[in-house]
Amino acid sequence: MRSIVLLSAGLDSSVNLHEAARVSDVVLALTFDYGQRAAKRELYFAKKLCRKLKIKHHSIDLKWMLDFGGSALIDRDLKVPTNEVRIDNLRISKQTAKSVWVPNRNGILLNIAAGYAESLNADWIIPGFNAEEAATFKDNSVGFIESLNEAFKFSTANAVKVKCFTSHLNKTEIIKRGLELKINFENIWPCYFDALKPCQQCESCKRFIRAAKLNHIATKWMKNEI
Repeated sequence: MRSIVLLSAGLDSSVNLHEAARVSDVVLALTFDYGQRAAKRELYFAKKLCRKLKIKHHSIDLKWMLDFGGSALIDRDLKVPTNEVRIDNLRISKQTAKSVWVPNRNGILLNIAAGYAESLNADWIIPGFNAEEAATFKDNSVGFIESLNEAFKFSTANAVKVKCFTSHLNKTEIIKRGLELKINFENIWPCYFDALKPCQQCESCKRFIRAAKLNHIATKWMKNEI
């Protein structure tokens, strides 16, 4: 099987990259810059991961998505939720998730990837989704994957499929799998912000930190060593 991986260098996409490299021929990894705050850090770590695995990498500029506005991930005038984040409270999580929702982001990214997949005769496009965040971000869900696979039967000549190795796993299970794959978690970027080290306060950081602690590991930035 031939595959293309959507790589933000976050926990989920990094684990999916390594799984894809294990079971398929990864012909390309794609990193998208849609104006998100963490774009530079995501690109830096994505390139680093691909160099180690000897996978061809390509970055795509989608800054026109800034025109969408309305999301704290791409609008610097809006505040990314930090102190108010409660990852164990679904009601609050649904509210804070609205602040970082980028209109049709995953739909756009996966459709672009499907075009690359068809042109490169790849069977799979592989995003980094998870069951934990699917509760608040519906474009992480298995139902979303199934709907895209149905659509790609019509829009791609080779009926490209979306395949995600972590869509049924929570973050704790994903880190456990990452450890089995011998992933160095110092080489991923789990944060919404672009700084020297992850903020440890945004929702993405908090989910990573909880999962890491439950797996009895800690990165250098969690230990404040950088």
